[in-house]
Amino acid sequence: MKLYGIRIFVDDLDQAKLFYRDTLGLPVVWEMEGTAIGFDAGAQLIVEPVAPDAGPEDRALVGRFVGCSLQVDDIEETYRALSATGVLFDSLPEKQFWGGTLAHFRDPSGNVLTLLGT
Repeated sequence: MKLYGIRIFVDDLDQAKLFYRDTLGLPVVWEMEGTAIGFDAGAQLIVEPVAPDAGPEDRALVGRFVGCSLQVDDIEETYRALSATGVLFDSLPEKQFWGGTLAHFRDPSGNVLTLLGT
């Protein structure tokens, strides 16, 4: 068994594509027009839209903590570079008791992802 992908739900797929591809620099692996986009993040990071008229249960999938950590070689440098492009971070990179460093950031739909540095 292995991890295939992590699904992230957004309210604007076009805006998400620009963010994940151009801002974060994740290559697009596949795209189903208007339905989903797969990005190469080690395992596939799959971004799917939730329609504006979707029910409350589906709308609740957008803008939440994803629990997805993207590992980078230099977290301080990556933090500065992404901040300069307008990526919104919840806090500065913070060293964790277990040795890694984390910084949480938000995509355009408000989903919270994590940068991981060692």
